[in-house]
Amino acid sequence: MIFGEVTLDAAQGTVLAHTHRLADRILRKGQVLDAGGVAALRAAGLDRVIAATLEPGDVAEDAAAARLAAGLLGPGIGQSRAATGRVNLAAQSAGLLRVDAATIDRLNAVDESLTIGTLPDYAVVGARDMLATIKVIPFAVPAAVIETAERIARDAPPALTLHPFHALTVGLVVTDLPGLKPSVIEGTIRATEARILGLSGRMLPARICPHAEAPIAEALRGLIGLGADLLLVAGASAVVDRRDVGPAAIVRAGGVIEHFGMPVDPGNLICLGRIGTRPALVLPGCARSPKMNGIDFVLSRLFAGQAVDGAAVARMGVGGLLKDVERPLSRLRATAAARPAAAAQGRPGIAALVLAAGRSSRMAPHNKLLVPDRAGKPMIARVVDNVLSSRARPILVVTGHMESDIRAALGGRPVSFVHAQDYAEGLSASLKAGIAALPSECAAALVCLGDMPLVTGRMIDRLLEAWDPDEGRLIVVPTHQGRSGNPMLWDRRFFAEILAATGDAGARFLLARHRDDVAEVELDSDAVLRDFDTVESLEELPAHLRPA
Repeated sequence: MIFGEVTLDAAQGTVLAHTHRLADRILRKGQVLDAGGVAALRAAGLDRVIAATLEPGDVAEDAAAARLAAGLLGPGIGQSRAATGRVNLAAQSAGLLRVDAATIDRLNAVDESLTIGTLPDYAVVGARDMLATIKVIPFAVPAAVIETAERIARDAPPALTLHPFHALTVGLVVTDLPGLKPSVIEGTIRATEARILGLSGRMLPARICPHAEAPIAEALRGLIGLGADLLLVAGASAVVDRRDVGPAAIVRAGGVIEHFGMPVDPGNLICLGRIGTRPALVLPGCARSPKMNGIDFVLSRLFAGQAVDGAAVARMGVGGLLKDVERPLSRLRATAAARPAAAAQGRPGIAALVLAAGRSSRMAPHNKLLVPDRAGKPMIARVVDNVLSSRARPILVVTGHMESDIRAALGGRPVSFVHAQDYAEGLSASLKAGIAALPSECAAALVCLGDMPLVTGRMIDRLLEAWDPDEGRLIVVPTHQGRSGNPMLWDRRFFAEILAATGDAGARFLLARHRDDVAEVELDSDAVLRDFDTVESLEELPAHLRPA
């Protein structure tokens, strides 16, 4: 690849190195110059540009990223489209990610042009969570470089493997001692059940018994009879020895103790045993808390079908310091990326606002959002279900006109509601109510219109993936054949300007003010251009979405 200044006479087919903002168009960095682009630059008075010229054998950045990504795919791992030299790999189901650091290191050492960043080894991930990102640094790389990387990915141990969680049935025994508050037992059961449900399992009704060997053993045998795949004992008093009450009960029930203690704090006092082929664990006292502790390390591996023996536990020390201590930078901020649970949150901070407050005046006397399709599902429910299938979280629905009916149409869905008192003033009132209600931890918001049922979760995820503050992509706009549509994604730094908006135009007026921050995502579908707010427009819906 040749990089440097080229005259416009030789510029057609080269890759622009910098964005040019002309009077009537924007030529963006990374764009391949065609005849029209060259003519526009010449009309602007330029006679040369800085660009990259691909040489024979060069592989363009997107093609190189896609080829490297293909070599890293495995069961349960999918990839995004290549854009700006980047491809993201994502989980197709919840599970445990294993990362072979040696293979990743070899790939990153091939050439400075190729980079791969991953989640930590043993990261807990949910469906659609990002596992790794591949970024090709220059506009093109020599074919020999990408061929070397492909050979390593093919011949070395797999760089990434995803182990899906199994739907294990868990039995819990909770022991009681005189003076122990019932709320402590209830809290232990709640925290344990939340962990099990979060790992795709189910928990049998907990058995509460005295803190003694015989009743614990009897409770364990009863849970085995009910089909428990995994047994847990939460003692009223923490286990302090292999021969303590909890471990002795496992042995009495026909089991063995395999390991006591672990180099994870909190979580040191955990006891690992088994009864037959079923793992049987005596939990540390910290397991009563929902906060991350050693039991989370062990449970995530067991649900993913990974062996957890004494040797595996001994290797948990690196990254095993979870206890908060005083330091200049809080551990939460300094080490969040290294925690196994952090990955389960995916890419945090992108909320979705679904605007459903309007008076639907163009379809009066009907409310367009409540018109059911042939399956009986109202339009607003179709829109919200599409948003729920995306990675955007949390989801806030802004209500106004016919609020109670909108809420009823969305009954049972995991969304929050925000009422716009001034909804009659126009779209901006609904938008401002939603923005004002966003949690402080939200770094960006995707603004969705309640009358656009053809925008799918997959389309929304493409917009989320395009948002990248580090690369200046702060406003994300979907386009189809050059026309911009909805939904739009806004970085938090624009929230103050949105809150100052008035009228019925939403925040679109800010696009011209912040052109440098806009990233356009071209979509094959015209769904991002189509809203349905008149009776006539409903006839243009796909047959199964039209009113009966």
